[in-house]
Amino acid sequence: MTHRVVVTGIGLVTPLGTGTDLSWNNIIAGKSGVRRISHFDAEAAGMACTIAGEVPDFKPEDYVNRKDARKMDTFIQYGIAAADMALKQSGFEITEENATRIGVAIGSGIGGMPAIERTMRAYEKGGARKISPFFIPMTIINMASGWVSMLTGAKGPNVATVTACATATHAIGEAYEIIASGQADAMIAGGTEACICELAVGGFSASRALSTRNDEPERASRPWDVDRDGFIMGEGAGILMLESFESAQARGADIIAEVAGFGMSSDAYHITTPSPRGEGGGRCMKMALDSAKIAPSEVDYINAHGTSTPAGDICETQGIQDAFGAHAEQLMVSSTKSMTGHLLGAAGGIEAAFTALALRDGIVPPTINLENQDPECPLDYVPNEARQADIRVAISNSFGFGGTNASVVMRKI
Repeated sequence: MTHRVVVTGIGLVTPLGTGTDLSWNNIIAGKSGVRRISHFDAEAAGMACTIAGEVPDFKPEDYVNRKDARKMDTFIQYGIAAADMALKQSGFEITEENATRIGVAIGSGIGGMPAIERTMRAYEKGGARKISPFFIPMTIINMASGWVSMLTGAKGPNVATVTACATATHAIGEAYEIIASGQADAMIAGGTEACICELAVGGFSASRALSTRNDEPERASRPWDVDRDGFIMGEGAGILMLESFESAQARGADIIAEVAGFGMSSDAYHITTPSPRGEGGGRCMKMALDSAKIAPSEVDYINAHGTSTPAGDICETQGIQDAFGAHAEQLMVSSTKSMTGHLLGAAGGIEAAFTALALRDGIVPPTINLENQDPECPLDYVPNEARQADIRVAISNSFGFGGTNASVVMRKI
């Protein structure tokens, strides 16, 4: 028996604020969370890019005690906070009786790089005695999932995906398949990332992947605009409470949306550049639709990967055109990265959340800063203002370095 899977809770920590309603309201208002970097002096460090989407006013003590917080790098704290929000919104209670049927799937693309950076500096100054005994568990990626499991008491499947910028969508897809196959009744799933530090920003800058529109932070992320010049790094977490339809129905839960299908593919082409015409991404979308048993003509909206890179935006557009044929011209497509920046391994988590909320509320988020649309990107990208629409079926795309692709299909319920 295959079980239907639904979303009953959402938790968001984003550059637009901590809290699901706050982030979502700012998204549909078209606000940008991109600012000058405050985590370190990027200008003094000689960074080509000195702007990012940092999470404002986050207080870890609101979600975890201070003693435990000191054992965690920030990506773990963000993941715990978003998971706490998702679980509370869902109203799901984890008990001794059901704990083994509840799992966690939370990934990160990079994990605790800031702690690695700090520890290396401490080691260089003071030697091995300066290395914290908590250094390893505060940096390894699966500890976000591990901490959430420990704090909630969830004893079911516990996994952490690491697939670059497709991480969170893969985690959600894996959680969906675990529930659909009957291995668990509910999963806390998504992604978390906090690596706005010198090594990460310097590394992406060195590869010329980041925007250098430093004098206009809020206008720097501009997917499908002819003047786009790279992506903006962001941080935060997006976590969904996924549950079997039977479980949600039995306890009278409010259902936000249904996860109807999942697809994944590989470009097998290049370490960073998408395959020609976005073939891998287009094939991934087709696989997700096949999984959901939904025809391309039934899809209303795509929350695109849409990073604001010159090649990536064109390739995703072409992949959509190949996957949807003539129906591509009827689709609404937007990139919420125009407001949040690119949260790397957490991107798919917040974007799946925005997709579910778009279905619930009948509002399509805009692509801001789309002032001069690239002729090679000719679709309806919902420019600059949110749009009221009756959305029945939507897709969230995430594509990562190494040519790894993930798409999740959601529908209104």
